[in-house]
Amino acid sequence: MKALCWEGVNKLSVEEVPDPVLRNDQDVIVRLVAGTTCGSDLHLIGGYIPFMRSGDVIGHEFLGEVVETGAAVRRHKVGDRVVVSSFVGCGRCWYCAHDLWSLCDNTNTNPGIGQALFGADTGGIFGYSHAMGGLRGSHAEYVRVPFADYGAFPVPEGVDDTSALFVSDSVPTGWMGADLAGVRPGDVVAVWGCGAVGQMAARAAILLGAERVISIDRIPERLEMTERHIGSEVIDYTATDVGAELRERTGGRGPDVCIEAVGMEAHSDSPVHVYDQVKQQLRLQTDRPTAVRQAIHACRKGGTVFVLGVFAGAVDKFPLGAVINKGLTVKGAQQHGQRYIPMLLDRLAAGELSTSHLATHTVPLDEAPRAYGMFKDKKDGCVRAVIRPGG
Repeated sequence: MKALCWEGVNKLSVEEVPDPVLRNDQDVIVRLVAGTTCGSDLHLIGGYIPFMRSGDVIGHEFLGEVVETGAAVRRHKVGDRVVVSSFVGCGRCWYCAHDLWSLCDNTNTNPGIGQALFGADTGGIFGYSHAMGGLRGSHAEYVRVPFADYGAFPVPEGVDDTSALFVSDSVPTGWMGADLAGVRPGDVVAVWGCGAVGQMAARAAILLGAERVISIDRIPERLEMTERHIGSEVIDYTATDVGAELRERTGGRGPDVCIEAVGMEAHSDSPVHVYDQVKQQLRLQTDRPTAVRQAIHACRKGGTVFVLGVFAGAVDKFPLGAVINKGLTVKGAQQHGQRYIPMLLDRLAAGELSTSHLATHTVPLDEAPRAYGMFKDKKDGCVRAVIRPGG
């Protein structure tokens, strides 16, 4: 079958790879209907996530049709249309039992790498390096889904493929940020980043009762999309001082909750951005924490900062003094999709969520490298490119 493979830093190609097969009785094989580019993949492509190997299939946000099931699968049958959580959970370990699915003890097949990087192993994730389990990714014609009874979810009738696709990762990630940050009715919430995850975090905050939600970015079409489709206020950080603007809009206090949805390659128009970029390119630090720093400084005293963006390792000039002296709570997580996906599919079916606007471009699998180039460079207003193996 055809699949999109990582061949080295900034090198992608569509190659022939072996078809997936059932490896245990809880697997299903899914024929891909649609997948999508994700900002997290750009960190892989750029060489910032360690433990990639030439020929690895990338992709982790997808929807498809079940074509084969293992003997122990009980919740799915051939022909089911399913959306699949990007993180794989076994459903039985302590972490899965406590709804902390991305921390599963049994789905990362390369234990020890996470111990060295993070102090503990994460759960497995599709197509996201051997540090995260080495599972083959989803930009392919077929994919094996382990523990499918826990990680694959039927798509309700009436919900189109494109809308459901983003419930694989972007929507639950954004929702988790607002939920675990403790957004409450009456809160003012600021969200850094107007990509798919940032937009979904803003929408979640609105649905959870926030009085005001303010989204921050620099790309005009993303700011316009967030304002029009999500209902959030917006700030172009190249046109104003973000900290001063947020204080002005919050009576001098700052937001109650700040959600960072940018990650390890954050951009800034300040001189500190050049410093961070040079250190990252020289591998003196793995991540650029520009948006995290700004969120910590902007948050009101006693507020909460939630880090949704992907970070791989060490950052420089982390404002720990601000965290302590302002009494902040700082949280972060990779998405616990199994906790949120069924509820989010129901909200999508009820019309409470809109996601189809995120799909600004659609390409066949053969053109996936071009799609990632367009997505990375933000050309032609690309927010997300949907990749359809069937054309």
